[in-house]
Amino acid sequence: MSMDSLNVDYSTTIPNNVGLMEDRRVLKALEGWHPGYLNWWNDMGPDGFQEKLVYLRTAYSVDPRGWAKFDYVRMPEYRWGVLLAPQEENRTIPFGQHYGEPAWQEIPGEHRAALRRLVVIQGDTEPASVEQQRHLGKTAPSLYDMRNLFQVNVEEGRHLWAMVYLLQKYFGRDGREEADELLRRRSGSEDSPRMLGAFNEATPDWLSFFMFTYFTDRDGKMQLHSLAQSGFDPLSRTCRFMLTEEAHHMFVGETGITRVVQRTCDAMKEAGIDDPYAIDKVRALGVIDLPTIQKKLHLHYSLSLDLFGSEVSTNAANAFNNGLKGRYQETKIDDDHRLENSTYPVLKFIDGQIKLVDEPALTALNMRLRDDYTQDCAKGLLRWNKVISTAGITFELKLPHTAFHRQIGEFKDVHASPEGVIVDDATWAKKRNEWLPSKADGDFIASLMKPVAEPGKYAGWISAPKVGIDNKPGDFEYVKIDT
Repeated sequence: MSMDSLNVDYSTTIPNNVGLMEDRRVLKALEGWHPGYLNWWNDMGPDGFQEKLVYLRTAYSVDPRGWAKFDYVRMPEYRWGVLLAPQEENRTIPFGQHYGEPAWQEIPGEHRAALRRLVVIQGDTEPASVEQQRHLGKTAPSLYDMRNLFQVNVEEGRHLWAMVYLLQKYFGRDGREEADELLRRRSGSEDSPRMLGAFNEATPDWLSFFMFTYFTDRDGKMQLHSLAQSGFDPLSRTCRFMLTEEAHHMFVGETGITRVVQRTCDAMKEAGIDDPYAIDKVRALGVIDLPTIQKKLHLHYSLSLDLFGSEVSTNAANAFNNGLKGRYQETKIDDDHRLENSTYPVLKFIDGQIKLVDEPALTALNMRLRDDYTQDCAKGLLRWNKVISTAGITFELKLPHTAFHRQIGEFKDVHASPEGVIVDDATWAKKRNEWLPSKADGDFIASLMKPVAEPGKYAGWISAPKVGIDNKPGDFEYVKIDT
């Protein structure tokens, strides 16, 4: 592995470790795309903070042991770039009908359209989340949280660059048109919405942001892991480096929710309240009650499940068979990696009941990935519930049943309770506000969203973090608001 592939060239306007100086055609195409990207960032990026100095990390290497440096930077001047993980020598395709063949450095013609779609869908999610979160800086509960939001935002911007590089280099005119479309669509737009439903939802408050970064970015992690197995080596290398950055986004979500739960439990203990369902009393303390946190969890988890698509999918089977998109941790799975005769259990709605049915493993790949996702999600709940039980409060946060509140797949036409009991329309209408956030819940959370911009101070509904970013002290000025 050469040091050249680890270090990043900062001599062009586009930092990269893919040799853009020698690839003039692609460099020119990316430089032509750059002004439109900056226009998009200034229009749709963090609202009101473009001129502020923010303590951000910037990649200078792709060495997993040390790849980022921290410094103050204005976000429009952030050095977005094209960074791929180092090339593995003699890498072979780890699954599908091409199993064991050398990985592709160029796109096989017959897989061009399917690969382009995978790249475009992944690319579309990145600017969408920036658009969803653009107003959150104005209600940040601390400078620490504001900085984390902006770090997530600039890295989502870089992930867009990663996908646009692949489009520009490998897909010719089609790729250039798709790259322009990625800047034209807008989250929540009626005329040109983002491609996936969860990315057209509003992110109205910071609890929503923490839930989004925990649950929806975790879907992104699973998709990136699957694409990192791809037989198309440049896509695999792109996704492997993106996963290095994605870890911070989920850290923001997991620790954010932990700190909200911690503050609620501390406030309840101080006030001598041990009943988590004494909602009015708990809210009077200026914190978010646990049942409302559970409702937010129901919403974001169910929206994120829809991102996996239908449980049984010929598209997923074809992508696997053709060597385009593998399974989570494909190389660690002990099977033939072809799935010609394997089955996988899938939850289906049959004759009014939810049943587990064996389906061909090839067509059940979305279900398998979603099961891996659910297991990954459960780890955070263990930590949050430990905070609650340590405080002596009898309450447990739970993931809802996969049939609950679904718009895609087997359960899109039924109503189910969070426990997975099928209910009629009348029951759903009656119980909906018990299971999902109501307008009143949203209004209450919004009422707490008062900005705190003094270094080392935190809003009353969230605890301080245990450690600072880059080991900075508690009163570090992560965003210079007065500059």
